[in-house]
Amino acid sequence: MLQNRNQAILIILSLLIVVVMGFLFKYYPGPAHQWFNNYGSSIFYEIFWCLLAFWFFRTRKAVQLITVWVLIITCIIEFLQLWHPPLLEEIRATLIGKWLLGSTFSWWDFPHYVLGCILGWLWLRQLQKIGYAKKS
Repeated sequence: MLQNRNQAILIILSLLIVVVMGFLFKYYPGPAHQWFNNYGSSIFYEIFWCLLAFWFFRTRKAVQLITVWVLIITCIIEFLQLWHPPLLEEIRATLIGKWLLGSTFSWWDFPHYVLGCILGWLWLRQLQKIGYAKKS
């Protein structure tokens, strides 16, 4: 029970760290800001979704499935940026819609999504170890 509580606390802390880092990257104004704003923040976007899904699904097998599904869904969302129906355009016109759905398609997002999911998978594995740690 204590391990699950510790794991939950670490998931929340991880989410907070990832959100803060994602926004710092998204709005970073310094050298190489275009990479940080457009691609570096995508890495944290993937990790965020992995952590959020892990909050709800914490089984041993869930870690691999979470990272695969996060990658698939975010790739689908990326391709949806090529489609401009009125409803999606209205959603993208809002700040939150732009953050969640993006506004422009870029092939360069895909390698960063993969990297984010790999890092998310590693992160979830560490959190999972805490949940299954044996009492000493």
